[in-house]
Amino acid sequence: MTVASSSTTTSATPAAPAVEAVALRKAFGAINAVDGIDLSLPAGRIYGMLGPNGSGKTTLIRLLTGLTSATSGQARVLGVAMPSRTNLARIGYMTQADGIYPELSVWENLSFFAALYGQRDRAEIVRTLELVELDRRLGTPALQLSGGMRRRLSLACALAHRPTVIFLDEPTVGVDPALRVQFWDHFHRLAADGATLLVSSHVMDEADRCDELLFMRDGHVLAQGTPADLRVRAGTDNLESAFLHFAGLSASPPAAAGPTGEAAR
Repeated sequence: MTVASSSTTTSATPAAPAVEAVALRKAFGAINAVDGIDLSLPAGRIYGMLGPNGSGKTTLIRLLTGLTSATSGQARVLGVAMPSRTNLARIGYMTQADGIYPELSVWENLSFFAALYGQRDRAEIVRTLELVELDRRLGTPALQLSGGMRRRLSLACALAHRPTVIFLDEPTVGVDPALRVQFWDHFHRLAADGATLLVSSHVMDEADRCDELLFMRDGHVLAQGTPADLRVRAGTDNLESAFLHFAGLSASPPAAAGPTGEAAR
């Protein structure tokens, strides 16, 4: 009988991607809002989806979270085909529109959403409110909050149950610059702890805060890579110019000068 050597090693099985899309497509009549997207995103990173309004970012998030059904193709989160009711406990989703109850107070909103996911630890809920600087507004009805404060409360509701995969749709719209920096610092801490974040935006100055970018337009992923990689591939040091390059667009050329040196009109 041959005994296997104790020094024999086996290669580790690669971890499954945190977020996957396979030929994912969503049609609204003749419009393909998401048009055959393929994705495989490893865990523990911040992915930025950048593109103009109407490029398919929100529809893609809704497909990945199982909130809308695909016309064809498949979405998987943490290896589970979506939609999956049980898998939702591991997912956080901040919608583009504030998903809170205006008549409920700050505390009532957050404790309600946290309880839906089984989070009833008061200290953890308070820590989430401290992150968004609403810990002194516990009894304030949401309808009395400013627009920026409502965005903060929406973010808190998405994070209170400590999800593994987090989808954030335009999370910093209406948030002041100082708090936006604080948000992104927290996003990076979440990723360092193993969470995966998919952040949609049309603001290019947030792109460099992401580990990897997906440029989107007309339901397609035009290009994917790190901010530095995309700049190199586009031959520019500007991410906005890089997006225009991959979209097949170009900035308007300067007006030609007339004989007097003035621009022609």
